[in-house]
Amino acid sequence: MLYQLREAQRAVLTPLSSWAEAMSQVYSNPYSPAAYIPFAPRFAAGFELLHRLGKEYEKPPWGLETTTIDGEEVTVVERIELSKPFCRLIKFERLLPTRLKRRKPDPTVLLFAPLSGHHATLLRDTVRALLPNHEVYVTDWLDARTVPLAHGPFHLHDYVAYAMEFIRHLGPQVHLISVCQPTVPVLAAVSLLSTLKDPKLPRTMTMMGGPIDTRRSPTEVNNLATDKPFSWFERTVIYRVPGKYAGAGRLVYPGFLQHAGFVAMNPDRHAESHWDFYMQLVRGDDEDAESHRKFYDEYNAVLDMPAEYYLDTIRTVFQEHQLPAGRWVIPVNGRDMLVTPADIRKVALLCIEGELDDISGIGQTSAALDLCSGLPTERKHYMVAEGAGHYGIFSGRRWRESICPRIGAFIREHA
Repeated sequence: MLYQLREAQRAVLTPLSSWAEAMSQVYSNPYSPAAYIPFAPRFAAGFELLHRLGKEYEKPPWGLETTTIDGEEVTVVERIELSKPFCRLIKFERLLPTRLKRRKPDPTVLLFAPLSGHHATLLRDTVRALLPNHEVYVTDWLDARTVPLAHGPFHLHDYVAYAMEFIRHLGPQVHLISVCQPTVPVLAAVSLLSTLKDPKLPRTMTMMGGPIDTRRSPTEVNNLATDKPFSWFERTVIYRVPGKYAGAGRLVYPGFLQHAGFVAMNPDRHAESHWDFYMQLVRGDDEDAESHRKFYDEYNAVLDMPAEYYLDTIRTVFQEHQLPAGRWVIPVNGRDMLVTPADIRKVALLCIEGELDDISGIGQTSAALDLCSGLPTERKHYMVAEGAGHYGIFSGRRWRESICPRIGAFIREHA
């Protein structure tokens, strides 16, 4: 019933939010007489804040229309490379002018976005920084409530199968980057391809802030997954999609529940941020107010995850640690295969961790270096991003100025 109650709440809040947006314009539009009465800026700011607290947030656009290559502005076009029931593989195609086409081709990067509540557009800054020097492909996961029930369930091993298919599609020259949660299925995919001696193995894999072994430096997020029994998650956070959506009847972990969890981790910080936004509007600090809007447009846009995938992740990754324990078995082409990272012998590995990461603690990602015991030392690399939290690993100043250049150098070293 929780999903239905949430839909009823949305039905009430949507007209209220629309009304608040209109009233904000009444007190801020220069053509409105009400904009010149005393306290008009405060009225306008209050109504806009009410509008943003009550509105429904849709998936934001990527908004990556251009990039700069060798000092020249180049148009970028989104193109769907492959389309699967739960994911689209998107290419950010750079329309190079004739002069730039004569350059040595840039490395191809396959960026695995998390399927963990937020849309892949959360990696916008990641893609923006990679585009000048790489051909970039991204996994763009679909909201499970939009996937018809006829497409069947989606398990964690299905993510691994998608990863293997995408790697094979892009060929043996591809370089993988996985951010947070997908480090686990991506390591599994490369392990299985290595066991199978597949000729289309990737050149490199970069793993950033991921839960390879959550027994190391466990965080509050890790503790939540282990403090509750598996049955609690089945009973408490799994709901059916209501009839108004294309995926009606599908069991999901709703995005609004995960969003509530995000906010509950730091309620004081979010309350302070909204108060600062109100004061910025009152003072007319348009640039700071717009930064707030952009951040929360992304942060508040969430998607539903398939229940099977979410529960598999809880059990396999956080409770039973099947990957580091060497017990993870995945069906491949009709037979069960053990995930064996030690079989990886050619694919260079770079692990990146944030010094202040409160989601994937120090040591959880670098556990992959120990698991890939078949890799020679010169193909193993490690970086700690000083002063970086979880999101700072793949967005913001530290990402642009130190982490992205390090990844670029790593890719070219092993290209």
